[in-house]
Amino acid sequence: MSEIRDYPSRLTEPHSRKFETFSYLPRLTAEQIRKQVKYIVKQGWNPAIEHTEPEEANSSYWYMWKLPMFGETDVDKILSEAQLCHNGNPNHHVRIIGYDNLRQTQGMATVVYRAPGFE
Repeated sequence: MSEIRDYPSRLTEPHSRKFETFSYLPRLTAEQIRKQVKYIVKQGWNPAIEHTEPEEANSSYWYMWKLPMFGETDVDKILSEAQLCHNGNPNHHVRIIGYDNLRQTQGMATVVYRAPGFE
């Protein structure tokens, strides 16, 4: 078993905060993000884009970018909407969510853009 280590993520230190499961791993490449979006589509989940200010990222409330993309299966279109959200809110974190409408939960969420200085 590998050594368990503490991730020094503190509310008082915004740059130390972790978001979602993948933030504990090395940054996802563009191709890895694409694979995550493909997984959302393959599961039949409804993709959605959310964003928030870095200092509010630990809040359970993030702003929704438009409505969820109900039934959208075009990976490029989903990634394009995430890019548009990032362009419109360059100082915010942006994440893609896959909503599982059968279980009525988020099946997955991952931050795809971080605010400047939080990369």
